[in-house]
Amino acid sequence: MKTPKGMTLIEMLVVIAIVSSAGIALSGAIQYFYRSNAFLLEQTTALDSARRGVREAVVAIREASYGDDGSYPIETAATSSITFYSDYDKDASVEREKYVLQSGTLYRVVTNSGGSPPTYTGQALSTTTIATYVTNGTSTPLFTYFNANGAQLSATSTDESAIASVTITLMVDLNPSRAPNVFTLTEKATLRNLRATDE
Repeated sequence: MKTPKGMTLIEMLVVIAIVSSAGIALSGAIQYFYRSNAFLLEQTTALDSARRGVREAVVAIREASYGDDGSYPIETAATSSITFYSDYDKDASVEREKYVLQSGTLYRVVTNSGGSPPTYTGQALSTTTIATYVTNGTSTPLFTYFNANGAQLSATSTDESAIASVTITLMVDLNPSRAPNVFTLTEKATLRNLRATDE
């Protein structure tokens, strides 16, 4: 009667090598999966935040009106910033809002008026981050301005009193070192109160 043979040392080493290789490959795949999902989650969060911020900016710009101190609805207009007056939070007081792009981050700076007569000078500023990883450059301005006829206004010498609408084009690239993955958000705001005033 023959006794069953066990595995030889060489067979055991081959099995261990195969199992180890499979384990290393599986471990690498799992790490890649988690890294990819973490990047995707971070990207989704950043884009959702940017989308909300741009929509809020559009609503506020649409409602631009004269400041509590009598200032014209649009104070300054440039390719990477805009300052205007709007009662966005509906508190019966018109705030001065500034959207400005600095070092790849889009900020919103709000100033409430104070004093009698009302003034914005010397009042506290409230700054919030609207979007990060913004890649707009000179070839793609963040803010573009148009007159009542739809003609684009000069990017270097915009006449604030001629602005009838504003287009916001926000380019976000969460990780510039990866393959090009730039997301572009575009929204347009027509200044309702100015149009009503001109009619």
